[in-house]
Amino acid sequence: MSLQFNRCSFQYGRKVPVLDRLDLSIGHRATVLLGPNGAGKSTLLGIAASWIAPTEGTVTWRGMDPARSKSQAAYRQAVGWLPQNVKPMPGLTVRENVAYIGWLKGMSRTDAWDRSRDALERVKLGSLADRKSHQLSGGQLRRMGIAGTLVHSSEVVLLDEPSAGLDPSQRQIFRDLVTHLLADIQVVVSTHQTEDLDTMYDHVVILDQGKVRFEGDTDAFLSLAAPGIPEGRRAEGAYTHLIAQEV
Repeated sequence: MSLQFNRCSFQYGRKVPVLDRLDLSIGHRATVLLGPNGAGKSTLLGIAASWIAPTEGTVTWRGMDPARSKSQAAYRQAVGWLPQNVKPMPGLTVRENVAYIGWLKGMSRTDAWDRSRDALERVKLGSLADRKSHQLSGGQLRRMGIAGTLVHSSEVVLLDEPSAGLDPSQRQIFRDLVTHLLADIQVVVSTHQTEDLDTMYDHVVILDQGKVRFEGDTDAFLSLAAPGIPEGRRAEGAYTHLIAQEV
């Protein structure tokens, strides 16, 4: 199963397009999306989440197009999204927030409430289910956001800069969580961080100036690093080499 982007373009007003007739198929278990600031990573995930619509082109999952009213609800249940900034509903508990997301995705109130507990357990927040969401730390808020994607049984989860601003221990918790999700869910992660790339992901996409500069498996990406670069810095070296060629 793949997320298919067909000739996707997006621009704000008359500005230079953020995405320019982009063709891309993402169907691997774990895909990392890399690129400099302004490359279009967040826009691409926003389109994939059907939060914004492309100015041209289409995005589909298993043939479902969110631009078509008949398949929009099913598409949004299948594709979960964690944006950069998780904003909980004021006054709601952690569990109520997760159940509310399920309801927004088309679940009945009863089903959303019943399944919210399992979703929270899966991200190791079950003990905080009754806490007010504004009392959570930044890392806990993002885990709550992931629970919101799990409550409606997403088949693919889009994570936009999920570990930005987290301390090292929180980043490790998040990496462990993503690895756990890969047992039965496809994951697409947008990030600036190249550490653990070779152990966490099997597919790499480099986006720059609205175009795909590289798309392939992790070994092919790492092979772009210059000879002699230490093992732990090959991903950084490959990325720097590739982007430098486009400057």
